[in-house]
Amino acid sequence: MRQTITRGSPNREYVTLAAAFDFFNRRLFGGALPPAIITLQRKAGSHGYYSAKRFEGRKGSAAEMDEIALNPGTFAGRTDRDILSTLAHEMAHHWQQHFGTPGRSRYHNHEWADKMDEIGLAPSTTGRPGGNRVGQHMTHYIVARGPFARACRSLLADGVRLEWQSREWTASRTKAVRTSKVKYTCPLCGLNAWAKPGAFLVCGNGRVRMVSEPDTV
Repeated sequence: MRQTITRGSPNREYVTLAAAFDFFNRRLFGGALPPAIITLQRKAGSHGYYSAKRFEGRKGSAAEMDEIALNPGTFAGRTDRDILSTLAHEMAHHWQQHFGTPGRSRYHNHEWADKMDEIGLAPSTTGRPGGNRVGQHMTHYIVARGPFARACRSLLADGVRLEWQSREWTASRTKAVRTSKVKYTCPLCGLNAWAKPGAFLVCGNGRVRMVSEPDTV
């Protein structure tokens, strides 16, 4: 008996993300990307990740499928546009896996950075203008009036919304703001430091701003 996901079901979040993947595939990648399974996974220090051939078909099927994961623990305090930019960021890895040459050991190389620029997400180790375009640990910022910004505006104008975020992360972050310090990491050398939330720390090795765990991708 055929079943459908009813309106209001929390599982519609996956339907929404799958629809966003298809939309960005058409608008930003010319519809060239193969399907991928989108999951919600908690991974410390990451807004999301891409993993090639993470799934395989059951019952002897030879089919393989890549995974794009988003971390619901980092949804709190971020806009839908910010969260969807992480989806597009991982889709750039998906593109490179199938049509380019990925860097070794998850290194974000120039080919990936060029693709990010093409879709309107500027790669940056700091998440701000002036950061390095390539590196082991990378994030990005949205280019104003760029392809992603325009596409996402259209998507959100159609009523697409993300409805859920991880509750325990919100509670733990509130507690950290009140009583503790935040871990900061250099995106270039991996040096760690602890300071109050919102502190501006610069690594002496690479002279780049250190980022707190929720700010890394």
